[in-house]
Amino acid sequence: MHIMKRTTVMLPEEVDDLLRHEAERKGVTMSQLTREAIEEYLGIRQRRKFLSAGAGSSGGQNLASRVDEVLAEEGFGDWRS
Repeated sequence: MHIMKRTTVMLPEEVDDLLRHEAERKGVTMSQLTREAIEEYLGIRQRRKFLSAGAGSSGGQNLASRVDEVLAEEGFGDWRS
């Protein structure tokens, strides 16, 4: 468990706007985004979530077992020759 301390940071309006926009885009709080940026700047390693995990998932059958069928449907015929 981490003990958190509250810190006030004064930011130029443009930086605050960018920070708010990026936090909203990522779906995180401004506090979390600020902590992550400071940790990265300081070189503190943290556990990373692999946001790309599952990105290639089709949600369907195992494509690897149907590669010949799928490529034939796409007009590649016998792609192994």
